[in-house]
Amino acid sequence: MGQQHDGPDRAHRRPDGVSDATVEALGKLGEALECVERARGHLYELHQLIGHADLMLDDAVELFRSAGHPALAERIDRDLLGRNVIAGRWTFQIVEDFDDGYYALFREMDRQARDDLVGGRRHLYEAEMKERRRTRGRPGHEARPA
Repeated sequence: MGQQHDGPDRAHRRPDGVSDATVEALGKLGEALECVERARGHLYELHQLIGHADLMLDDAVELFRSAGHPALAERIDRDLLGRNVIAGRWTFQIVEDFDDGYYALFREMDRQARDDLVGGRRHLYEAEMKERRRTRGRPGHEARPA
């Protein structure tokens, strides 16, 4: 069996000459990107929920007609069903604008910062935190998989 190395793998070790401040700044940028990733998930959830609600309006319209409320059914059908969520846009358009604009730029800036400053390495701040917090030699505290 090969010798188990203690410490992070090369992809998670700070390159020579990189300061604590740089690692901290990259860590904060990465943390911000993770928040944007979560927001993106919520945006997709909004997209799916609004789409599902719009499809359910078909049933509501039919049920109102069957229950003898044709004017209400007609108003929902005419004014609400298929309506833009914001001016000129359904949620798929909001998602596309977000993905192609803000999100794409955020990801590009994160990647460029890592490429320029640490050779593309990811999660250096977290890898160093793991080294500080783990108990060497204890099961479940290994630096990396065997």
